[in-house]
Amino acid sequence: MNLSCPECGEADDLAGVRNEDRIAVTCGACGASWTRDPSPRCPACGGDDLQGVPLAIIEKSRGTQLSVVGTRTVHLCSVCDAEALDRYHRNRPNPLMPDELPTIGPGT
Repeated sequence: MNLSCPECGEADDLAGVRNEDRIAVTCGACGASWTRDPSPRCPACGGDDLQGVPLAIIEKSRGTQLSVVGTRTVHLCSVCDAEALDRYHRNRPNPLMPDELPTIGPGT
C-alpha cells in the first residue's frame, strides 16, 4: 500500500500513532495530520470484503525443481479475486501458488 500526504504528496517523512482501530498520521514535511483506517481494501474496486490467504513463496532448488520456502499472507477481494479465492479454497490447506513462477535463465 502506498501512503502519501494528501496536502503535499510526501511519502517518506510520515509518522503514525495507532489510536484504537485507526492510525493518526502526521507529515513531517508540511505538518498536515489525518486519520487513516488500516483495514485492507481492494486496490481495484475499493471494497473491504477481503480474505487473508497464505501465498506460497517459491524459489528454484536444483535444476528445474521449484520449492515452497515459506508463505506470506495476501488479502484477496471476494469480487475481483474470486477465481484465485476459489482455487485456494479447492486446494486447502495448501497455500495459494503465485501466478508467476521462477524460471530458469539462459545457460543454466
